Amino acid sequence: MDGSLDKVPLGRAQRHPEKAHRPDNPIPRKPDWIRVRAPNSPEYAETTRLMRQYGLATVCAEAACPHIGECWQHKHATFMIMGDTCTRACAFCNVATGRPGALNPHEPANIAEAVGKLGLGHVVVTSVDRDDLEDGGAEHFAKVIEALHTSAPATTVEVLTPDFMRKPGAIETVVAARPDVFNHNLETVPRLYPTIRPGARYFTSLHLLARVKEIDPTMFTKSGLMVGLGETREEILQVMDDLRAADVDFLTVGQYLQPTPKHAPLARFWTPAEFEELAAHARAKGFLMVSASPLTRSSYHAGDDFARLRAARAAQTRY
Repeated sequence: MDGSLDKVPLGRAQRHPEKAHRPDNPIPRKPDWIRVRAPNSPEYAETTRLMRQYGLATVCAEAACPHIGECWQHKHATFMIMGDTCTRACAFCNVATGRPGALNPHEPANIAEAVGKLGLGHVVVTSVDRDDLEDGGAEHFAKVIEALHTSAPATTVEVLTPDFMRKPGAIETVVAARPDVFNHNLETVPRLYPTIRPGARYFTSLHLLARVKEIDPTMFTKSGLMVGLGETREEILQVMDDLRAADVDFLTVGQYLQPTPKHAPLARFWTPAEFEELAAHARAKGFLMVSASPLTRSSYHAGDDFARLRAARAAQTRY
């Protein structure tokens, strides 16, 4: 698959119609440190079958995550609720853009049942942006969390939400459902928002993370950044300071990988040594947990990371 948006099967809508008019940006060859195996395990096939059986979408598949083979082999999946079509048109994202359909009232129960069959100890639930809904989908998030708490009380729940821009009460609704981790990704530095996240606002996202802690200071918060879009080291360090001012606990930093020639161009690949330097700076700034590497993604190894996050807080409170 070459990722071209012009080669669309007859009768099928384009995945990214808003990007079709853009000039092609060549996709650079990946360096050796960003190689992953193609998915081909029996467990991958079984997870695929399970998702289809319950009519569920995953960000693993929709966003073309490079870890899908490894995660699905271990029956780990990040559920993407409220459909597979987003109302935003972020320049970096591979999720389809368009007019979403109606919410599926059976989705919370279906996810809870799928989590049980996968035997997950920690589950990540994310979503498309649903600017068409009055509450941005906050109540649906809450119903999914509540269904998981009821059917799998031992399973910890991490949510990765939209920014709920201009959706009063949405943050409060999700926090009240008691997820174990509330994640919202800033994605990039404020200077690049007009081109990379044109439908979002940097300080709206930052306020969301701060507001979660205002409502419940004990709730773990998490955010993620991509590098390789043209940001500077100094800008990344400033975003780290902004996140610490919002009392965010966990930071992830990964390499942007350009999905198709129509997406935002890749400015450069950051080296593993540069990621180690960013991680050292983040730890020095006081984050409880930091994951920074070329292939770091928000939900990659989320369960193991959550266990370490809890241990880090426990160790901090002992001193």
